Amino acid sequence: MEKIPTIKEIAKRLKVSTSTVSRALHGHPSIGLVTTMRVKKVANELNYEPNQTAIFFKQRKTFTIGVILPDLSEAFFSSALSGIEEYAGKRNYNVIIGQSLENPDRERRILETMKNHRVDGVIISVTKSTTDYEVFKQLKRYNIPIVFFDRVPAMEDIHYTACNLQPGMLQAIDCLIEQGHRNIGLINGPAQLIASKERLDAYKEGLSDHQICIRPELIVSSNLSSEQNYSAMRKLLALNARPSAIITFNDYVALDAIAVVKKHNLVVNRDISFVSFANLPVWSYMDNLPLASIEQFPKKQGAMAAEIIFKLFDNPIDEVPLVPVFHRVFFDSKMISR
Repeated sequence: MEKIPTIKEIAKRLKVSTSTVSRALHGHPSIGLVTTMRVKKVANELNYEPNQTAIFFKQRKTFTIGVILPDLSEAFFSSALSGIEEYAGKRNYNVIIGQSLENPDRERRILETMKNHRVDGVIISVTKSTTDYEVFKQLKRYNIPIVFFDRVPAMEDIHYTACNLQPGMLQAIDCLIEQGHRNIGLINGPAQLIASKERLDAYKEGLSDHQICIRPELIVSSNLSSEQNYSAMRKLLALNARPSAIITFNDYVALDAIAVVKKHNLVVNRDISFVSFANLPVWSYMDNLPLASIEQFPKKQGAMAAEIIFKLFDNPIDEVPLVPVFHRVFFDSKMISR
């Protein structure tokens, strides 16, 4: 196996100290121009490359950010990742990606691995089942900043960026009522998700604003699997006074709900209309579109999460205020008509 050239070999050839070689390679002003040129010439001849591990150790940085997402196959999270990587790239940082695949234990193991490999910070959207926050607290003890986005845990004293779901939900309800709908259903997500509560609260507010009574049977939940999405839609179809319009937790839930509607020989947007969250690109390839989709700006969320984490990097420990400042940024959701 070919031996990797080192500073010692350059120093031996030139009969100078290793510290002289190191300074010359870094353009230190204490080293003369001739010596610097000789050092760089030999380094090129030997195909010398700096030992990044040693540099990182000295600087106490790895110039990497760990990013943990539920599932990269979802366009929402891949779009958020693009925002993170674009911002990190401008700061010459690399991104290490892990997928929790909606498994809290897997999420915890990935976080521990990233902690042990000393990433400089972590950006994460938690699983729909995450309830144990101890590993997040461990990162803080190791002075590894963590920024949450979109799916944010029910914790205080955290940095995060998320979408304010209320505006989009209220716009959707206004739109449906203008079209004559009064029985408006909601297929929501898991109860433990903050985003599910936000959707439910805005849904109730929107109906109340129009003096429409809230019918509990029109509100069903799903763990976001296809099986439960199908089951939720069948429950709504089985009602004596079934909904004429349904708002779904996201576009994937809408796709499953639409499939059930079609199996019952009902026509989308004639017999039952849909509005969904996320506004994913998938709709440009579909024939049966929802009336509208609610944009949550995943790429902007990802870029903002990256911006926040670099603010934390750029704030030296001795400049941290006695009362910590927690960065929390919201983007207003917006209904996009189809």
